[in-house]
Amino acid sequence: MFAYIVRRVIATIPVMGIVAIFVFSLLYIAPGDPAAVIAGELASASDIARIHSQLGLDQPFLVRFGHWAWQVLHGDLGTSIFTNQPVTELIAQRLEPTVALTITGLIIAVAFAIPMGILAAWKAGSWIDRSVMAFAVLGFAVPSFVLAYFLILVFSIELRWFPVQGFASLREGIVPFVSHLVLPSFALGLVFSALIARVTRASMLEVLGQDYIRTAQAKGLSNTSVLLRHALKNAAIPIVTVIGNGIPLLISGVIVTETVFAVPGLGRLIVEAVLRRDYPVIQGLILLFSASYVVINLVIDLSYTLLDPRVRY
Repeated sequence: MFAYIVRRVIATIPVMGIVAIFVFSLLYIAPGDPAAVIAGELASASDIARIHSQLGLDQPFLVRFGHWAWQVLHGDLGTSIFTNQPVTELIAQRLEPTVALTITGLIIAVAFAIPMGILAAWKAGSWIDRSVMAFAVLGFAVPSFVLAYFLILVFSIELRWFPVQGFASLREGIVPFVSHLVLPSFALGLVFSALIARVTRASMLEVLGQDYIRTAQAKGLSNTSVLLRHALKNAAIPIVTVIGNGIPLLISGVIVTETVFAVPGLGRLIVEAVLRRDYPVIQGLILLFSASYVVINLVIDLSYTLLDPRVRY
């Protein structure tokens, strides 16, 4: 196991290197000139040239990439062009809302999707099965921002149960923290749950047709025991895989959800950075998301040994 983890960690080095090259190249391939944006519409050519020199944009690509990569290896993601703050500081300021929203959204998605998928497989062909599949199709068809605005209209404006927008830190109290997270978490999690529910149903249907399931039923075991202890355990690997591979979908949903609910997280930070062409912030956030995805995939792979004793690394 330890040797496998070491190999996987080493294998991530070229992957992150390719990501770093692509991310840094955004400064050159993206339209627009950050120096011209900073200087303003009335700036002269000399003003823009001076800003180019201050930002190092007049240096060759390899020189600038080598300097930037060396800083990244030392934990320095650069400095924001507009706020003049370190990118790591900006990320730290916005990290709590995004982490809280992502975790609660994932919990809601799993809590809704897996029971629905199990129930749909158990009652295959019934109205329950068709209802679950209709929910799954609807979940893919309805954009997350549409669901978000619907939740705001019903539960914030009409019923006045939850705040319309904003975020309250956990330091401000558990009640404000939870009340501000409920609607964005449901808007994020319900869309993701559609994918998990479909895969759970398909995986459970395949397992429920196996001989050992019929043997467990013939022994007189309860439906709960058969579904959870025997079927779900053997169907878990595809489910866990789709949850891990769906993390990018969840992250993209976080960006939209934070924008709709005015949550001051990393999603809004990257939107603001793109609009202002703040390339150091964009580069730092893409690297952070990429590294998170690599780590999550490693954790998912390692979890296979816990779910299936036949899997060994």
